[in-house]
Amino acid sequence: MSFASVADRDAMEAEMPWADRDVPVSLYGQLSRTALDFPDRPAVSYQLFSDPGASAETLSWRQLKDKVSQAANLFRSLGIGPKDTIAYVLPNCTETVLALLGGAVAGIVNPINPLLEPEQIAAILRETNAKVVVTLKSFPKTDVSQKVSEACRHAPNVDTVLEVDLNRYLSPPKSWLVPFLRPKTSGVPHADVKCFNREMRRQPTTLTFEDATEDRVAAYFHTGGTTGMPKVAQHLYSGMLYNGWLGATLLFRPEDNVMCPLPLFHVFASHVILMAALCSGAHVVFPTPAGYRGEGVFDNFWKLCERWKITFVITVPTAVSALMQRKVDADISSIKNAFSGSAPMPLELFKRFEAACGVSICEGYGLTEATCLVSVNPPDGEKRVGSIGIPFPYTHVKIVQGTPDGPRACEVDEVGEICVASPGVYAGSTYTEEDKNRELFHEGIYLRTGDLGRMDADGYLWITGRAKDLIIRGGHNIDPAEIEEALLSHPAVAFAGAIGQPDAHSGELPCAFVELVSGASATEEELLQHARVHIHERAAIPKHLTILDELPKTAVGKVFKPDLRKQAITRVYNGALEAAGLPARVVSVVDDRKRGLVAQVARHDADAGAVGRTLGGFTRPWDWAEGDAG
Repeated sequence: MSFASVADRDAMEAEMPWADRDVPVSLYGQLSRTALDFPDRPAVSYQLFSDPGASAETLSWRQLKDKVSQAANLFRSLGIGPKDTIAYVLPNCTETVLALLGGAVAGIVNPINPLLEPEQIAAILRETNAKVVVTLKSFPKTDVSQKVSEACRHAPNVDTVLEVDLNRYLSPPKSWLVPFLRPKTSGVPHADVKCFNREMRRQPTTLTFEDATEDRVAAYFHTGGTTGMPKVAQHLYSGMLYNGWLGATLLFRPEDNVMCPLPLFHVFASHVILMAALCSGAHVVFPTPAGYRGEGVFDNFWKLCERWKITFVITVPTAVSALMQRKVDADISSIKNAFSGSAPMPLELFKRFEAACGVSICEGYGLTEATCLVSVNPPDGEKRVGSIGIPFPYTHVKIVQGTPDGPRACEVDEVGEICVASPGVYAGSTYTEEDKNRELFHEGIYLRTGDLGRMDADGYLWITGRAKDLIIRGGHNIDPAEIEEALLSHPAVAFAGAIGQPDAHSGELPCAFVELVSGASATEEELLQHARVHIHERAAIPKHLTILDELPKTAVGKVFKPDLRKQAITRVYNGALEAAGLPARVVSVVDDRKRGLVAQVARHDADAGAVGRTLGGFTRPWDWAEGDAG
């Protein structure tokens, strides 16, 4: 079943009431049902290397259920109850799936991005009171083990560290060399360190404790921030299974093979894809520990799709951009659709993918705070490129604007803050820190997303900007305050403003503008070097810095970022046009009521098609300036 319009979606709601759905209350209950229905069908596959002929490990649904039972039993034997936390800091591998599902069955699972710095990992471990941490055993070419050891020393509640040894995926002679090449780690004085697989194998393949009979918090996911202390969102079984139900109802069938090179510390891979497989019986393939970032994944991607007879490709705009640099060199006729999220898809990139692969992309929208899914361009209906589609069944969206008399609902095409109510929204208790939930909800149930947008007359949602100032680099959220604080620590800097400048690959890249202290002197390169030293996360280091005589400010002296964004759009777009050898130039950037900031381009006799192809790689829209014609 699927939907092609708002009317179809509403009909689905009437025919399939979520409140009366015939699905188990717990994740383990759903896993048990799927394992009973499709015991010998493949559930998950994983390969350490990207070569299409590389060895791979596949678990059937029966095997996955047995191993998840063992993992959950292990966690319970270590003192984990329904309100205790198991964290994992892992790249993608079979054990990551087992830690995720087994952790949610036994207690509350807390996936953590292994790219974070030790102090950030430690802060999350303390916030969630994690008692058990699953992570990598020291392994060549990765520092995950060392970072987690350092983090655990500053997380006194951690009493057990379970290690996953990737060497088991290797064969001789490579596997013989690893023990000699392992980097040394200092260990964790207050925690027992054990082998995850060895300890798990000692456990029975059926649950040794009673499964949950009521809805409860089963996961803690930190927000996508790569700088500062990420907030931690709470996810209920019901929200996780709602995401799975959507995938099973609208996208996947038991015979589908889904390529998912996205990290299992993120809600997209774990809730949208893995939960959808759990509810549908589909097969998910995870290539390499780093997914799309893995060595050779982009070069081998189409051949991997041919190997696994992939029907669904799960992707993000940055990955699509990289894939379009490679020739389609394999039989990909099995692919039915591609599903993209995390950031808007540029129109030109959408067209190039569709032309190269012969399949269209469904763009979706979600956020960690809503357990994930909110809307999608309907798989069987009109896909309006640039929009984030139609809200899913049982997801209700309000566009709200603040007024002196309080918030009010917006009219059709009127821009306001996107607010969401759904089975995935844990109303009133989204974050673990209670003070972070204040003023987070409209009318008590609608989550305020911080995204500005509008809804058109046909029920399609469009994002026009952000109420919050977050910089979204390839789907990762960067808090500009971290960049600004680092720059303000330089004695020559009086004011600093950090924003996201447009980027054809990552959507946005951080850039900064500064105003110097009166009488002080500093070069842009000197300030960039200062930023490199004082910003701990590489992804947040500005890619460009401009010194202005005076930053634009509001009446109360706050840096006025819309003007900075206009300057950045002008610089980046003109740079792209110049690099393409085109005389067209951005002459202004206007704030459009429906579309947000829009670049106005003077043609100067440039080829209109070439200008469209050059600027079509960016998500921020553009128009011809008055008097020019495309």
